[in-house]
This record gives sequence, C-alpha cells and structure tokens, in this order.
Amino acid sequence: MNDEQLMRYSRQIMLSELDYDGQVRLTESHALIIGLGGLGSPAALYLAAAGVGTLTLADDDRVDLSNLQRQIAHGEADIDHYKAQSAAESIGAINHHCRTQVITERLQGEALQHAVEHADVVLDCTDRFESRDAINRACVAAGTPLVSGAAIRFSGQLAVFDVRDSAAPCYACLYGDSGDEDQLTCAESGVIAPLVGMIGSYQALEALKLLSGCGTSQKGLSTFDGLSGQWRHFGLGRDPHCPVCQWRR
Repeated sequence: MNDEQLMRYSRQIMLSELDYDGQVRLTESHALIIGLGGLGSPAALYLAAAGVGTLTLADDDRVDLSNLQRQIAHGEADIDHYKAQSAAESIGAINHHCRTQVITERLQGEALQHAVEHADVVLDCTDRFESRDAINRACVAAGTPLVSGAAIRFSGQLAVFDVRDSAAPCYACLYGDSGDEDQLTCAESGVIAPLVGMIGSYQALEALKLLSGCGTSQKGLSTFDGLSGQWRHFGLGRDPHCPVCQWRR
C-alpha cells in the first residue's frame, strides 16, 4: 500500500484484530455481490470504502423511482440505468482504488458458477428463492463462503454459510430445495428504508471478517424485528440429508 492508502485505511489498520496484514488481505481480495438493490447498495459501498480490492457487481435490473427510498447507491439521475453500472459509478466516487467488474445480465448456469469460483466471498442480496437456491448451489460446488441477507416490511435476516467448514450448513440445510411459493418481495409487501441498510451493512461486516481473517463469522441464523428493535439468534446445524451439500465430507 502507498502512503495515500495507509492514510485512507488508517482507522481500520489501528484495529489490533485487523492490523496492516488484514488490510493488505482486503486490498487483495475479491467479493461478488449479486443484487445491487436495497441490500447490495450499502454492502457494496462499505466494502469499497473499507478497501476490498475487487468487487464484481451483478444485477440485470434497472433503477426505478420507487427504488430510491432505500437503494442508496443510486440517485435520481440513475433512473432507467442498470443498477450494477450505477453502483460501480458510486463506488468510483468513493474509492478509486477499488476495481469493479459490472455484469448486467442475470447470472445463471455456467456464468454464475464461473463468477462464484473467481470470488473469495459471495454476498447474496437478491430477493427470490430461485436466485438464492442457485447461488447457494454454486457456492457449495466452488467451496466459496456465502453471506446471505433478507429484508421485508420491518423484518430482517442474516446468515453466513461457510462451506469450507465441513460441519457448516448451507442455505438449503435451512430452507430446503423447494422454496416458498408464497415468498414476499418488497414490491409486493413494502419495506422500511433503514432496515435494508442495517442488513446490508451487516453483510458487509461479515464479508470483511471472512476476507481479512479477523474475528469469527456468525454461526446460525440471526433475525431482526425493526418494530421492537430486537435481535434473535437461532443455532443451525448441517442437515446430513441436505439435497445440496450432503456429499460434503
């Protein structure tokens, strides 16, 4: 790192848990963020500001006026532009050291697997089970840690699935492989603006810990009730009969 970077990241480098070596690991790391909406916006901005060297931003959706209430990576001038490109421009205004790779097509199949295999961590910031299931399968196959977030109405969820640990569960251990046909979306049910910022920021924090090697990754599932301000934590074990990860040893 040069002198400008040392000054930029000085408040993190002074943390004994992170230190200079941890910051170097961040600058050399690569995070894949799938979904640049309410969750992906704060996650991407904080990872870039914290010094993650490369961010791949994947989203085939375009910015809509109704997104601006909560999707802070985008502004009024970005309406009708691709969210991934808009987020990349916001990142560039924050930290020119952060390299961005923009994908404006829906990641699926071989393209999804390739993107996951080339990342050090994946942040699932999508809102559909079909996407979450595919991302989880790709992460299990590649052995890439997955940080999953969700937010609807006043309720948020956060989970880390680090399949490098043979005892760790995957997303399908928790939700199975059939999904919820009645799964709600923000467009259908609404969401309070700061909630997605909270969950997306927690996703960034967990990703930073995984990439830098500091701290301990969250275990199990955490849920947040925005109306009461209370967090709840649920232990989660690996399902030996999981249809996605049962082959792991």
